[in-house]
Amino acid sequence: MKQGIHPQYTETTVSCACGSVIETRTTMGAIKIEICSQCHPIYTGKHKVMDTEGRIDRFLNKYKKK
Repeated sequence: MKQGIHPQYTETTVSCACGSVIETRTTMGAIKIEICSQCHPIYTGKHKVMDTEGRIDRFLNKYKKK
Protein backbone atom coordinates (compact mmCIF):
# COMPACT_ATOMS: atom_id res chain seq x y z
CA MET A 1 0.00 0.00 0.00
CA LYS A 2 1.45 3.40 -0.95
CA GLN A 3 2.09 5.87 1.84
CA GLY A 4 0.57 9.37 1.86
CA ILE A 5 -2.16 8.86 -0.77
CA HIS A 6 -5.04 7.83 1.51
CA PRO A 7 -7.22 10.42 3.30
CA GLN A 8 -7.39 10.53 7.10
CA TYR A 9 -10.25 8.37 8.45
CA THR A 10 -11.15 10.02 11.76
CA GLU A 11 -13.99 10.01 14.24
CA THR A 12 -16.59 12.74 13.71
CA THR A 13 -20.13 13.73 14.67
CA VAL A 14 -23.19 13.93 12.47
CA SER A 15 -25.70 16.46 13.84
CA CYS A 16 -29.30 16.72 12.72
CA ALA A 17 -31.54 19.78 12.80
CA CYS A 18 -33.74 18.00 15.39
CA GLY A 19 -30.80 17.87 17.80
CA SER A 20 -29.85 14.22 17.35
CA VAL A 21 -26.09 13.58 17.34
CA ILE A 22 -24.50 10.46 15.85
CA GLU A 23 -20.86 9.47 16.38
CA THR A 24 -19.21 7.86 13.36
CA ARG A 25 -16.00 7.78 11.35
CA THR A 26 -15.45 9.55 8.05
CA THR A 27 -12.88 11.24 5.86
CA MET A 28 -14.85 14.50 6.08
CA GLY A 29 -15.08 16.83 9.05
CA ALA A 30 -18.22 17.40 11.11
CA ILE A 31 -21.43 16.81 9.13
CA LYS A 32 -24.74 18.65 9.58
CA ILE A 33 -27.92 17.16 8.12
CA GLU A 34 -31.53 18.34 7.96
CA ILE A 35 -33.34 15.07 8.65
CA CYS A 36 -32.39 11.76 10.27
CA SER A 37 -34.03 8.49 11.31
CA GLN A 38 -35.09 10.06 14.63
CA CYS A 39 -37.21 12.79 13.00
CA HIS A 40 -38.11 11.44 9.52
CA PRO A 41 -41.89 10.83 9.16
CA ILE A 42 -41.43 7.36 7.64
CA TYR A 43 -39.42 6.11 10.64
CA THR A 44 -41.48 7.89 13.32
CA GLY A 45 -44.83 6.61 12.01
CA LYS A 46 -46.26 10.07 11.33
CA HIS A 47 -46.22 9.64 7.55
CA LYS A 48 -49.59 10.06 5.86
CA VAL A 49 -50.37 8.95 2.33
CA MET A 50 -51.66 11.83 0.24
CA ASP A 51 -54.57 10.61 -1.89
CA THR A 52 -54.67 13.00 -4.82
CA GLU A 53 -57.66 12.69 -7.10
CA GLY A 54 -58.89 9.51 -5.36
CA ARG A 55 -56.33 7.25 -7.03
CA ILE A 56 -55.91 5.00 -4.02
CA ASP A 57 -59.66 4.56 -3.60
CA ARG A 58 -60.08 3.76 -7.29
CA PHE A 59 -57.29 1.17 -7.11
CA LEU A 60 -58.74 -0.46 -3.98
CA ASN A 61 -62.24 -0.56 -5.44
CA LYS A 62 -60.97 -2.06 -8.68
CA TYR A 63 -59.00 -4.87 -7.07
CA LYS A 64 -60.91 -5.59 -3.85
CA LYS A 65 -62.01 -9.16 -3.30
CA LYS A 66 -65.63 -9.93 -4.05
